[in-house]
Amino acid sequence: MKKKFITENVKTLIYALIIAIFIRSILVQPFYIPSSSMESNLLVGDRLFVTKFSYGYSKHSFPFSPPLFKGRIFYKSPKRGDVVVFKTPADNRTDYIKRVIGLPGDTVQFVDGELYLNDNQILKTIKKKSDVLYCGKSKINVSTYFEKLPGGKIYISSYRNDYSYANSDKFKIPKDHFFFLGDNRDCSKDSRFLSEVGYVHKNNLVGKAQILFFSSDPKIGSIFKFWQWDEIMRFKRFFNKIK
Repeated sequence: MKKKFITENVKTLIYALIIAIFIRSILVQPFYIPSSSMESNLLVGDRLFVTKFSYGYSKHSFPFSPPLFKGRIFYKSPKRGDVVVFKTPADNRTDYIKRVIGLPGDTVQFVDGELYLNDNQILKTIKKKSDVLYCGKSKINVSTYFEKLPGGKIYISSYRNDYSYANSDKFKIPKDHFFFLGDNRDCSKDSRFLSEVGYVHKNNLVGKAQILFFSSDPKIGSIFKFWQWDEIMRFKRFFNKIK
C-alpha cells in the first residue's frame, strides 16, 4: 500500500513536470526584467509572459537549448516594434529583451542623435523634456519621446540630456537577422554593439513579450515583506499589455 502511494505520487510529479515543460516550451514562459535597458516601458522587477509560438520554434524555445532539430520551424517573422526575448549571439545562452527596429535587408544609422531607418529619419515627438530613469543603480536625466516606426508602431524611447549616442556607422542587416535597440537608448547593450550583441539570427529568437503580469520594486525591498507592499508592489502595472 505504501509502495503504491509513493509510486502514484511520483507519477503525478512526473506528469506535472511534463505538462510544465510543455507549456513553458510551446506556449508561454514567464520572464523577469533584471536591467533598466527598456525603461520606462519595462522596469527592473517586472515579470512578463512571453509567447513562444509567435515566431515559431528553434532549439532555444526549449530549456537548455537541446539540438532537437536544425533551424526554425513554423517560422513567422517579427514585426518592427515588437518587444522580443532572444538569446545573445555571443554565447547563445543569455536572455536579452529589446525592441525590433530593423528587419533583414534594412539599414539602421544614428546621425546627430537621430535614428534613421533605410535613410529615413524616424519620427520622434517630445513627451517630456526632463525625466529621470535608472541606468543600473544610477539615476540619469533624460528626455522621453514618442517614436513611430514604418507600419505605425508607436512606443516611448528616452535619450540622455547630458550626452547621448549621437553618430554611428550605417548598419546593414544581413539575411535572416534582426537589429534590436533598448528603449532606454543610452543605457542598453544592443545591436549597436557588434561584439556583444550585434545582429540577431532568427534562430536565436525565444518569443514575443505580451503581458506584464506582476511588478515589484527590488530597490525598496523583497516581496516577502508584505507589510511594505504598498511601497514595493507596482499594482498599476499588473496585467498591462506590452506596447
